[in-house]
Amino acid sequence: MKHERFVAVALSILLALSFASGTALSEEEELVRGAELLAPLKGELKQALMAGMQGGPLNAISVCKEQAPAIAASHSVEGVKIGRTSHRLRNPDNSAPDWVDPILKKYLGEESDRAPVVLSLENNQEGYIEPIVIAPLCLACHGKTLEPGVLAHINEEYPEDEATGFDVGDLRGVYWVEYSAAD
Repeated sequence: MKHERFVAVALSILLALSFASGTALSEEEELVRGAELLAPLKGELKQALMAGMQGGPLNAISVCKEQAPAIAASHSVEGVKIGRTSHRLRNPDNSAPDWVDPILKKYLGEESDRAPVVLSLENNQEGYIEPIVIAPLCLACHGKTLEPGVLAHINEEYPEDEATGFDVGDLRGVYWVEYSAAD
């Protein structure tokens, strides 16, 4: 825990010095910055889903439908846009921004190279993308074999669902963050 705190403080100082000096951040520094912007969303979303799963998969589906978009919106503030998307959407509202799609396709084509990516975008913006990989718990709602009640609930809530049929380790989608570049 002490080491994590030291690293966080050191990174904050590095970012502050970069901003103060007026120099652009390196790709590595932008990767750190993107990951730091994404971390609160991932933590809050994981916590909500774990709490939802305590009530069973049907409850977790409701959490995904109702709470996940609100959680993402709450972290899209002060020039930061944040979300998640997939090549096989459950919720069509999670469609990717145009700049995300090529990286998502790259992750699908190169399973051995799913490291987070940072991109320079138009209008002095940066984009950060991080893969979402299927974990065992995800299979209750996204696996190849679903309980009949779970499948019926998914079909009711998401009539055009494409987000089932996954195995552990499969790419489920990506998190993405768009933010102002450091000048």
